[in-house]
Amino acid sequence: MPYRERHRDRGTRRARTSLSEVGRELRQARHGAGLRQVDVARASGVSASWVSRVERGIVPEVGVRSLCIMSAVVGLDLSIRAYPGGTPLRDEGHRQVLQRTHDLLPPRAPWSTEIPFPRPGDARAWDAMTELWGLKTGIEAELRPDDLQSLERRLALKLRDGGVDRLILALADTRHNRALLRLAGEDLRTMFPLQGREAMEALTSGMDPAATS
Repeated sequence: MPYRERHRDRGTRRARTSLSEVGRELRQARHGAGLRQVDVARASGVSASWVSRVERGIVPEVGVRSLCIMSAVVGLDLSIRAYPGGTPLRDEGHRQVLQRTHDLLPPRAPWSTEIPFPRPGDARAWDAMTELWGLKTGIEAELRPDDLQSLERRLALKLRDGGVDRLILALADTRHNRALLRLAGEDLRTMFPLQGREAMEALTSGMDPAATS
């Protein structure tokens, strides 16, 4: 089974890589502008030795504000954004949603959780995986999604890359989620033709609905 990084280790590794990349870009921009490290240091309100460490990516911690100032001095705009990567930390509520889904499955259906993607280097994982109707089935549990379009895009990518034949989305039974599904109307049926009671009956019967659920 592929190795799964701990969240803290993954975050630390990403920070180290990002700082190294930014430092390299700062150094290249400084050279292109004909500036010395001491020039950047004076304009940024820091020491020349600190500028040197940032450029080499060896500072243990650096503030976003400081990086933005240094970037502006050498003619760059620093942009920071977050995007889907590894699997987030899960809590008891998430485990309960998965357990309720498990309870719907036929008694002999296999069940595993936190299954890494088959592609080397891909940090994503399925919340759970089973085999239904002779097909690999990935299961994703959501407690409180706020943006269904974003959720659909993320799940479509996981379905494309995750090595499964079917996808089940398990939502917590809450007022918020029921209202969200009502607002979604028919849009969600493009990806999940079977929903609610129909989906649950397909799971418990072990019959292939020939679609994601």
